[in-house]
Amino acid sequence: MNMTNDNTLALRSDRRASRWLRGLLMACFAGLLSFASIQPVSAQDDDDAPQAQEMSLVDLNTATEAELVSLPGIGPSKARAIIERRDNRPFRRVAEIMRVRGIGRATFRALRDRLTVSQP
Repeated sequence: MNMTNDNTLALRSDRRASRWLRGLLMACFAGLLSFASIQPVSAQDDDDAPQAQEMSLVDLNTATEAELVSLPGIGPSKARAIIERRDNRPFRRVAEIMRVRGIGRATFRALRDRLTVSQP
């Protein structure tokens, strides 16, 4: 008699777990459906226009210290190092900025879309 009670409890526990899991899956599915109905924002919205103007290109061979400091990850000391480097040897490619002490791959990846190089 005790054995049947244990089996009954196990079945009830399995059913509860099954119902709980089914409910969780249905909630996840409903969440995915709600995300599917969201329309992506177009790149031509009026809100994006000021950001496009802020992302003007900075020429490594002609930029002032203030322009260089406006770049992410570039402070006054790195800006001076960039200017010293270009005074000794002008930049021919944007990737040459990695030759400046303190500017590695991670900084370059963050900056490369905002940099340009004019021909010396």
